[in-house]
Amino acid sequence: MRGMWLLAVVLLAGCQHAVAPPPVSGEIRDLRNGEVLTAQQLLKRLAEPERLIIGEQHDNADHHAAQLWLLRSLGERRPQGSLLLEMLTPDQQPRVDQVRQSTTPPADLPGALAWEDGWDWSLYGPIVRFALTQPYPLLAANLNNGEIRGFYRSPPVLKGERSNAGSVKTLLLEQISDSHCGLLPESQMPAMLAVQQQRDRRMAERLLAAPTPSILLAGAWHARKDVGVPLHLLDLGAAQAPIVLMLAEQGAEVTATMADYVWFTPATPKQDYCEQMRKQFGK
Repeated sequence: MRGMWLLAVVLLAGCQHAVAPPPVSGEIRDLRNGEVLTAQQLLKRLAEPERLIIGEQHDNADHHAAQLWLLRSLGERRPQGSLLLEMLTPDQQPRVDQVRQSTTPPADLPGALAWEDGWDWSLYGPIVRFALTQPYPLLAANLNNGEIRGFYRSPPVLKGERSNAGSVKTLLLEQISDSHCGLLPESQMPAMLAVQQQRDRRMAERLLAAPTPSILLAGAWHARKDVGVPLHLLDLGAAQAPIVLMLAEQGAEVTATMADYVWFTPATPKQDYCEQMRKQFGK
């Protein structure tokens, strides 16, 4: 009888560590050595670092499904300290805290959070709803709109050897130009660069101050080790760089200089954002 009881305990312990398979297919690779990983192997490795940044393509539904699975699964492996979102600003933080403290969720959750229309709620809603039910804090990681306007008008001096490297600024300027389809006047580029880097700096500050283990969900360029938040964390005095998992579509170029791990998800049809932007600019 005692042997059967011990077997039952062992089996129960094993069940507690069983994790549902991810809802997303694709190839997972450790970029540091080229090893192809299973989702379970990735989970084991991501459960170790104090700080984890997950880079995403904002409009990719698979990426958000993978993020939710990672949040749930990592939470089953070890206590989570905090979750930070690029999609939340400091002026939304009191609303987030109020919802977390309420006994019943509001009927209109995006309205209660003053969720910004630019972030598709159908994609981010499940992640936010889940996070609000957890014991750890959900934290804003971005700038307020007023701060962005101020940085645009009067770009501050950015301190830090790594984030100020010429190669970093050149690469970011190229990305800003490409993401705006080459339609931005040259005169606006320094201000746009300043805003981008101040966003990275704010995310790094928030991540550095957040309870650990912490996870930041942000766009791919913010997440990148060679130009984004990880550089700013080191410039701010972090003892070590965060671990970066990049979610990317098949065919995208992701190297070991950009991330530690990559999860390639199936490619999706591309939207012509440039055509939309040309209409806005009257081109």
